[in-house]
Amino acid sequence: MISKPSLGTLLSFNGGYVDTAGFLALQGLFTAHVTGNFVTFGAAIANGTSGAYAKLLALPVFCVVVVSTRLVSHRLIDRGWPVLTILLTAQTVLLFAGGTLAILLGPFANADTGPALLTGMTLVTAMAVQNAAHRAHLAEVPPSTLMTGTTTQIMIDVADLACGKTDASVVRPRLVRLASSVATFAVGCGLAALLYAALGCWCFAIPPLVMLVGLVMNEPIPARVRAS
Repeated sequence: MISKPSLGTLLSFNGGYVDTAGFLALQGLFTAHVTGNFVTFGAAIANGTSGAYAKLLALPVFCVVVVSTRLVSHRLIDRGWPVLTILLTAQTVLLFAGGTLAILLGPFANADTGPALLTGMTLVTAMAVQNAAHRAHLAEVPPSTLMTGTTTQIMIDVADLACGKTDASVVRPRLVRLASSVATFAVGCGLAALLYAALGCWCFAIPPLVMLVGLVMNEPIPARVRAS
């Protein structure tokens, strides 16, 4: 059985790391939190800066990859194969490919050039696979790429504990898990910023290594998929 908190921690770290590194290297492109690209797309149009095409393309690419990942998951389940392990292995390969492209083709002064689009969409694809795999196969683990809902739940739990309106034995463990997820995501963001400042696009070598650690440390879980 997989050690889900351990894997969830690694996924949260990568969620923050890849999103921040992609934002810095690709002129404001969110690779994991793709709805944020609506805001940066508007800013790019208003300011006349580069990256508008990349931001506009990110959402349909993300959606197509999530649908494809879900369909592949069903096929893997039908065959009795270890779904989560296969999906995370695919994500590792995609992160390696995206990192290699960033190192070989970067830095990117214009995010709408062919090399930048190829790099950005490869990273968006990798993080779409993570989002789909996490949602379907690690549903009980806090989200690894979007912290707004998690932070909201933390604040609600803190308020409920403060006024004694909830069962502390239930809420406290959840609060620890949620806070750990947010903290790990924040560490990923901070480290990505520091390493990008120091190493440039070589910072993209880290995420596939993190995924390899997760795959080595955790055994495959039984093939299953979330019904909803």
